[in-house]
Amino acid sequence: MDTIASLFSFITTPVSWVIVQFHSVYGAIFGPDTGWAWGLSIVSLVILIRICLIPLFVKQIKATRAMQTLQPEMKKIQERYKNDKQRQSEEMMKLYKETGTNPLSSCLPILAQSPFFFALYHVLNGIATGKTIGVIDDQLLESARKAHIFGAPLAAKFTDSADKVAQLGATLTDVRVVTAIMIVMMSASQFYTQRQLMTKNVDTTVKTPFMQQQKMLMYIFPVMFAVFGINFPVGVLVYWLTTNVWTMGQQMYVIHNNPTPGSKAQAAYLERLTKRVTQHGKVRGRGEKAIIKAIVAKGRDRNEYERKFINGLSKASLAAQPDGTVLKSEGAVATVTEDGTPAGGAPRRQQPKRQSKSQRQSAAKHADEPTSLQKADASEDDKPEAAKKPAPKSAGQGRSKAQSGQRKGGPQRPKSPSKK
Repeated sequence: MDTIASLFSFITTPVSWVIVQFHSVYGAIFGPDTGWAWGLSIVSLVILIRICLIPLFVKQIKATRAMQTLQPEMKKIQERYKNDKQRQSEEMMKLYKETGTNPLSSCLPILAQSPFFFALYHVLNGIATGKTIGVIDDQLLESARKAHIFGAPLAAKFTDSADKVAQLGATLTDVRVVTAIMIVMMSASQFYTQRQLMTKNVDTTVKTPFMQQQKMLMYIFPVMFAVFGINFPVGVLVYWLTTNVWTMGQQMYVIHNNPTPGSKAQAAYLERLTKRVTQHGKVRGRGEKAIIKAIVAKGRDRNEYERKFINGLSKASLAAQPDGTVLKSEGAVATVTEDGTPAGGAPRRQQPKRQSKSQRQSAAKHADEPTSLQKADASEDDKPEAAKKPAPKSAGQGRSKAQSGQRKGGPQRPKSPSKK
């Protein structure tokens, strides 16, 4: 650890200076020797570092989006070389190189804050061994050694002996209970953060090595925290637990407001966006405009959720524009005035009310009856008296007409020349 400490010694002094400045503020409120003053100083250090890393986080998000745009090409490579894993990996790396993307971009925030982590570890280790470091002098060193967080000294570890813990003014049971709870919380927050990323914010339509890598990290990181956490001082556990909680909240915000295309989070987001836009008839915020603009630009390459979003706008007589705004479409229904006619146009054509089957049959029956009676009366009036009496028909004549295939009361069918 001395070798690692020497590698990060250039940042030890700035880290110790920041902690001392925050301690002077919180010490005036809670007291200089309290665990609240030193604990909140470490938490504030984490928040300051993560705020400084926001530009790097934004770059990470852009790199992740660039990876998502390569999903169709990755899928083609997988289908083409599905029986040759080595060639598949080579083509994937070639694609990454041509497009300038990096599958390890999700690790950038962790790599960037690792120097601060080791510097803080070196500062707290100096406090535990009674050595001044950076801008922490003897007076601040004595104050930090007296600070306890829920009964556990700031510089105590899970693996410390009872004698060493007693020198810091605490019991071994208190130290191990506090450190064990913090290690469990730290591992659980890391697992939940990675699991949330895999289950909600990943395009599940394409299986790539990047997804397999993220799935492995979901299980590897919590195990690493649990194994190495027993060797971390309480102050370092506070630092790492705080940064995990920050990461989890930051990721929840991104998933909720800017999800990955094709993910379950995007389906939920576009459903909320559809309800909000159809209700108000407009888009609010640059983020929503940017997302709608990207969906419109995709054209036929839209995924299932994006097509559903466009169709939802069409049903509400709205149309997404290339600039990310939403306007009334050309097929929108005109405004209706008080008299029931559309404003500024011809009256709308009213569709007839649909009738049931029984109503249609009853109407047809009543419509046919008077027509048939009228026809019967007219035919009776036109005929002479002699024609009104029917002439008797012989049985042979009836049979001959039936056999010859003649029709009654209409044009006769011509006889076949073969019949006599």
